[in-house]
Amino acid sequence: MNKLFMLSLGLTLFATTSAYAQGEKASPAATATGKVGDANITISYSSPAVKSRKIWGDLVPYDKAWRAGANTATSFETDKAISVEGKSLPAGKYSLFFVPGEKEWQAIFNSQTGQWGIKRTGEANFDSTKNVVIIAVKPKASTTMNERLLYEVTPKGFVFKWENLEVPVAIK
Repeated sequence: MNKLFMLSLGLTLFATTSAYAQGEKASPAATATGKVGDANITISYSSPAVKSRKIWGDLVPYDKAWRAGANTATSFETDKAISVEGKSLPAGKYSLFFVPGEKEWQAIFNSQTGQWGIKRTGEANFDSTKNVVIIAVKPKASTTMNERLLYEVTPKGFVFKWENLEVPVAIK
């Protein structure tokens, strides 16, 4: 009986410790969905937190391609051909990368999908020969602080929000 009690206690402690250790992920998976005109848009990403860090120009360097989230590369999917900031993007699934700048950003829609977002060297993990559309977008100050990285699909496109910054991207 003593052995059975000890085994039961050990299993209970293991299960409790495992559940506690898993807790909330540092950058949980998230999805933003919505319609722009007739197109159904889905953005799948991992959502890191600011955690009192300096984000722009530090954690996320300026003028370098970035995975637009955490963990795997952010994916952008549309079931219809759309126009992104005036450039045609066929229906399909893409990886979305940003190149943040102090005054202007680039958004890159790349046909390579499913990859981890960064290489071991710290660079964005994509083959630039597979870039389908590259657009210029203007960041602006956010009216609220966004502790977690967030995407919102709106009737006019989508908005990237993190920390004190928003980046709207127009879609038709």
